[in-house]
Order: sequence, then structure tokens, then C-alpha cells
Amino acid sequence: MIKLRDCKCLHTEKAWAFPLAITSIVCLFLLATCLNMGLIPPLYKINSFFPLFTTRVSLNHSIPHFAEQKLKPPYLQSRSSTPRFAYLISGSKGDLNKLWRTLRASYHPWNYYVVHLDLESEPDERMELASRVEKDPMFAEVGNVYMIMKANMVTYRGPTMVANTLHACAILLKRNKDWDWFINLSASDYPLVTQDDLLSAFRNLNRDWNFLEHTSELGWKEDQRAMPLMVDPGLYQNKKSDIFWVHPDRPLPTSFKLFTGSAWMVLSRSFVEYCIWGWDNLPRTLLMYYTNFVSSPEGYFQTVICNVPEFIPTVLNHDMHFISWDNPPKQHPHILNISDATSMIESGAAFARKFDQDTVVLDRVDSEVLHRTNGSFTPGGWCKGSPSCSEVGNPLLIKPGPGAKRLRKLINELIRSAQNGKQCQ
Repeated sequence: MIKLRDCKCLHTEKAWAFPLAITSIVCLFLLATCLNMGLIPPLYKINSFFPLFTTRVSLNHSIPHFAEQKLKPPYLQSRSSTPRFAYLISGSKGDLNKLWRTLRASYHPWNYYVVHLDLESEPDERMELASRVEKDPMFAEVGNVYMIMKANMVTYRGPTMVANTLHACAILLKRNKDWDWFINLSASDYPLVTQDDLLSAFRNLNRDWNFLEHTSELGWKEDQRAMPLMVDPGLYQNKKSDIFWVHPDRPLPTSFKLFTGSAWMVLSRSFVEYCIWGWDNLPRTLLMYYTNFVSSPEGYFQTVICNVPEFIPTVLNHDMHFISWDNPPKQHPHILNISDATSMIESGAAFARKFDQDTVVLDRVDSEVLHRTNGSFTPGGWCKGSPSCSEVGNPLLIKPGPGAKRLRKLINELIRSAQNGKQCQ
């Protein structure tokens, strides 16, 4: 009898084992599905009501992480180490030699350079530029000059110039993590100080300062640029053609405030990273808005930075350029000549525009300001070899000249103005 009862119990346990196993598997599947669909709160929330889980689980999940966390304000701290600049130097059809001259006049082995000839330039020009960059002994040794081989279409009245600038910024951020400021130049720009002057003047500055000419007083631009809607064929064609207008006009935006200024700037790496990553989506929203805005390079970056409270304290109202405009300004500034030489040097600006190719005024800047001869690099503390600057010595050996003093005076005036709360007005 005992043996028989034992056998019956064993048979009963076996009969229940299979359904129990199947039920357990189904329950686990349903639980996993609910968690995956968000029907059951995560463990850290359950643990807040029922402290049934270990301290380790609570610590690991006590603070949720969100992609849209509030932007941390820039530190605005001074650093004593030598800063690095990342340049975009761009040109169009016929600008090969102008771009090459600006590149060599602005070159320093401590910096980084992206060069670009747009899609309107002849293929032979772009191939020649690529060949010069590749074969230059200095560029080959240091490896800090990059060319955008797949040329972009750039139409200066449309948004493609902004897109090209952001493209260069993305390349520089991907290739190098250690630069401090981004500078955009065209082939029609030229330096008014040596790179040693520039590095010296910026050496003890807060690395989060941004140099952008800006104003919220749109004036005539409100009716002629902000409200009309235009389409730039450069977005979808391989040849340049003028923008065309569409109707109806649009009202001024209410969710952000418009600013305008210069298309040339010196931007901090922290702000460039914000423009590229755009973690709160504002840079992308404004990029779409400025797609239909005439001369968007003169407003996009200003509107982005002046609509982010954390960046407003970092803005200095100057583009670091000497530019001669009509009053009111036209689409393009005056072509500078020898009569402008004294004014632009005394301005204290780091760069000037707009220049024609190989003019007398550029020769004067080379000889009297940059001390650059026969198309060589601008001399600096890094130069070694014979002829001069044919080899790289110590790139951190900085020998500033009078240009550093002029530039430092201008920057100090801008900082004092910013401390009076005159940013983004």
C-alpha cells in the first residue's frame, strides 16, 4: 500500500510539472512584452513605491537620463596654453590662386585648415588645388590641411553657404578634438596680423568667447529678406542660378527672435559643437527657416546663438574683419585698395576683405605687416630651415609683433562692452 501511494504521488507530480513549466514560460514572455512596450514602469519607479529591490538597482536607476537635458553654460575660464584655430578657406570659379595665397599667408603648423573650391569652379582648378595640397612639403609633413574633394554648390544669396560652413565644421570636429576657435574666410579675405600675433592675442582669452557682428534691428531687411519667401536652385541643381520668389509672404516668427550681421565670424568650439549636434533641435529648426531667407549666412549663426540663454554671455559684437560698406550696405562690400591700407591696419582687426587678386595693397600687407616674401609662409616662432619657414621648429614658440598689440586692444574693448550687457540686442 505504501509503495502504491508513493507511485500515485509521483504520477501526480509529473502530471503537474509540464503545465507548470508551460505557464511559467508564458508569464515570463508576457512580462517581457509589457516591459518592452512601456506598459509596466521601469524598476527604479517600482522601487520608489515598493523598496523590494537591492540598493544597487536603486542607485543605478534613480536618475533617468534625457537627451534634452538643459545645456550647461560655457565655463568662460581662461587657459594659459596656446590656443588652436580651425579654418575654413573657401572659393569659387577663378579663385584658385587667391585661395592659395590666403592659405599660405594664414598658415601655422599649430592650426587646422579645410579648403574648398565650390562646384562652380572648373574641375581642373579643384584638381590643381588638391595636387598643391598633396605635394606641398610642409602640408605633407604636418598633415593639418584638408581639402573637401566632393565640392558643394555655394550660392551666396541662399542657404548653401551656411550648409558648406557646417560641413567644414563637422569635418574639423571629426578629425581633431583639440582646437578652440573656428574661423571662416573666403579667397577674397586676407590676414592683417601674423598667426603668432593671433595666437598671442587669444592665448589668455576665455575659450568660449564668440566673435559675431549682430543686431536685432533688421531695418529694411525685415521687409526685403525676413518676410519674402525665396527658393535657391543651388539646393538641387549643379549650376548656379539666381533665387526665385514664391508667394505668399510669411509673418515674422514668434517662437524665436531674428538677428542679422556679418557672414564672417570666429566661433568657439563649444558653440560649433552645439550647431552641429543641436541637441535641443534649435539649430535644425533655424536651418530650415533660413532655407528660404535671402542672404542666410548673415543671420543664421547670429539667430542661433542669441536665442540660447547659455550662449548669450559669450557673444562679442565684432567679426574680426575690416570691411568697407556703402550706406546703406549693398550685397557686396567695396573692393579694398592701397588707399584703405592705413585704415584697415589701424582698425586692429585680424582680417580684411574684399580684395582682388594680386593687388598692390596685398603686397604692402605682405611686406609691412606679415613680413612675407616671394609667396612664402608668414614667418613665426615656429620657422626653421633655409629658406626661412621651410622646416617646422617648435610650433609653440610664439613671437608676436605689433599686430598682437593692436588686436589685443580691440578685443579688450569688445570685452568691456560685453560686460556692460550689450550682447544680443
